Amino acid sequence: MSEVQLKDALDALKSTGVRITPQRHAILEYMIHSTTHPTADDIYRALEKTFPNMSVATVYNNLRVFRKAGLVKELTYGDSSSRFDFVTHDHYHIICNDCGKIVDFHYPGLDEVEHLASHVTGFQVDYHRLEIYGTCQGCLSKTAKAQ
Repeated sequence: MSEVQLKDALDALKSTGVRITPQRHAILEYMIHSTTHPTADDIYRALEKTFPNMSVATVYNNLRVFRKAGLVKELTYGDSSSRFDFVTHDHYHIICNDCGKIVDFHYPGLDEVEHLASHVTGFQVDYHRLEIYGTCQGCLSKTAKAQ
């Protein structure tokens, strides 16, 4: 499946006139295979050995291109670094308060909330965002071992 996603994403970029550089290809491939919602720094660290001349700015610039093309979503959480998500269909996130791990989950019933909010307030709803916070299994296990 990820090879099809990569081909589709590359085709989408090419159709908008974006040149596919080796770095751009590698960043996109990393995003497709990532399940961690990486920061630009995470991506840079993962690829710096393969592309020693690539900078963090290159990663940010490519993520901006991907975001404008609708291939990734930028997730901002307060003052911390933005994280990026290749899965752009509607879904939600649960976030670990201890380590910051972000996990996707889908709950279809919340689409009704947009309709209700629009009906009650008269707003034109553009989107909604749901985040649930807790402690992941890994952090719970570490806490249990420490006690």
